[in-house]
Amino acid sequence: EHEHHHEHEHHHEHEHRNLESVQAIINSGSISHRAKITALKIFQIIAEAEAKAHNKPLSEVHFHEVGAIDSIVDIVALSVCLDALDVDDVVISELYEGQGTVRCQHGILPIPVPAVANIASACQLPIHIMDCQGEFITPTGAAIAAALRTKDKLPEHFRLLKTGIGAGKREYEKASILRAMLLEDLDAAPSEDTPKKVSQEIALTKEKRPATIKPVNRELDFPKREVDLEPIWKIETNLDDCTGEAIAFAFDQLFEAGAQDVYTTPIYMKKNRPATMLTVLCRESLMPKMENIIFTHTTTIGLRKYPVDRTMLPREIRSIDTPWGKARVKYTTWNGQIYAYPENDDVAAIALKNNLSFSEIYTMIKAIAYDQSILDSEAMATRKAIDCKKALPEGRDDKKEI
Repeated sequence: EHEHHHEHEHHHEHEHRNLESVQAIINSGSISHRAKITALKIFQIIAEAEAKAHNKPLSEVHFHEVGAIDSIVDIVALSVCLDALDVDDVVISELYEGQGTVRCQHGILPIPVPAVANIASACQLPIHIMDCQGEFITPTGAAIAAALRTKDKLPEHFRLLKTGIGAGKREYEKASILRAMLLEDLDAAPSEDTPKKVSQEIALTKEKRPATIKPVNRELDFPKREVDLEPIWKIETNLDDCTGEAIAFAFDQLFEAGAQDVYTTPIYMKKNRPATMLTVLCRESLMPKMENIIFTHTTTIGLRKYPVDRTMLPREIRSIDTPWGKARVKYTTWNGQIYAYPENDDVAAIALKNNLSFSEIYTMIKAIAYDQSILDSEAMATRKAIDCKKALPEGRDDKKEI
């Protein structure tokens, strides 16, 4: 109800914030990782709907009432509450909307307002138009429904645990009521309350070399970290008259300016001329900076730009103890399994320092990483490190196999 007051009852001025500033506020908060994702997703949906309504890029969209601190607190509070409920699914029924027009900062708009219509279209929200005047769905309400919804239908058999009802402040011909029910799905497969901590020994073959280590079947408990949901764009250009030195220089400048990734692809252009395709992945807000670097330091006279959808797994880099000192490992998780990937630079440094092969060190560190991800006992982790040390000495002078 905070977005489209016909006659504003609030006399304070609302702050105008863009998506990036709202993301910074949410990311700086001391709330759970899951709550941050929910809040960021809601604002992302609103921003995309407003960008389409105003025909502007996301970086130029400014929130008005919804950008005020109290509105941000409302959305964050909802996200925190949902996280505290720890539900598996959220079922959203069809949303009921009125008819007519509504007055807001942009003038008189038809109901549903453009932002709500854009959200309903993009997120496939079912809407039922009632035979009464008034706005029942605000952009924030639609965005919340779109962000939280995971299913369209209630389970066939369920137990009703709790019910909450909220009523709007405005008077309509029909009641403006929202009801939330906490259900237990009686048909859902039973799940364990806590994951089993299954110890995993470091496997060695007869030749005292590490065997293949399978991913650990357990979710990682990642600490709080910032979440960046700003859309990613791909910038491409074909270069057939640019020197390798110039491309390399532009390559470095793009990374220093904040590009997510930069890479080149050998291609053949018309008349079979060999060329290089330069590709940059960056956040939308950095596109002007990236374009300036490419036009300044290469010979191109045109760029191609596309929005890119991404699916990103949660990840974290941890420093673990090994028989040869500290080593960084990147952890990620998918479908309840942990995956560990030792950092290349650390593996190479250890291999060179101890006169051991890269593959041996990589496999050993990976084994230790999986082991330490499920064992909380420091003594157990130390014992594993000693086992590894026996399998591979600290160093050797010859190149003979162990």
